Amino acid sequence: MSFLQRITDERRADAKHRRGDGALETAKAAALAAPAVQDFTGALVAPGLALIAEIKRASPSKGPIAPDADEVAIARAYETGGAAAVSVLTEPNHFRGTLQDLRNVRSAVSVPVLRKDFVCDDLHVYEARAAGADAVLLIVAALTQSELVSLIDATAVCGMAADVEVHDAGDVRRALDAGARIVAINARNLATLDVDLATIETVRPLIPAGIVTVAESGIETRDDVRRMRDAGVDAVHVGETLMRAADPAAAIRAMLG
Repeated sequence: MSFLQRITDERRADAKHRRGDGALETAKAAALAAPAVQDFTGALVAPGLALIAEIKRASPSKGPIAPDADEVAIARAYETGGAAAVSVLTEPNHFRGTLQDLRNVRSAVSVPVLRKDFVCDDLHVYEARAAGADAVLLIVAALTQSELVSLIDATAVCGMAADVEVHDAGDVRRALDAGARIVAINARNLATLDVDLATIETVRPLIPAGIVTVAESGIETRDDVRRMRDAGVDAVHVGETLMRAADPAAAIRAMLG
């Protein structure tokens, strides 16, 4: 079983269990009553290359990154450095994140906030909005086509954006068929966890004009950012490099030049 399948199965089981306790109805009511959504899409297409800065305490490929990180202090540094949006990894078992991290970040910054997780149930979408998320990540390879369509619809009900992650041509076709308006190309193969920025350069031409594009994974230096800009993306999504930086704000400024 691949890592992606294993972790998605865990998230499905968690949602199924909590649905039985009435969590879906509670989360949907809270989502629809939440304050107005910020414009995640607009933040990514502002002049210049946008940077989504991620809060990530650990990962399966790297192990602990910053397990005791203060998510509020880091998020504020990201905003100060010029991040267009903040991504918060909320998966608890492998990335050591929580929805409370997202709530704390939302209260600390004025830029849009993305829930990054292995979202596979409407419950996850409604919980994200209730916690203050303006967008959610949806991974094509982790979902059936009907699930992908349903989850994009759920984000629309909440007024949020769906940041739809792809890795190859087949994923791109499925994302576009489902109505994705933001496509994030992941340089990391979620089956092997290997990273290759050439994946983004190969996949980017398959995405039509008018679709916002994001480059994910393996972006560590100013040269990497230039390479992604030259590939034609609208934004880059950076996590580990910023989480390890002594001065995250300065690190963002250096990457964006």
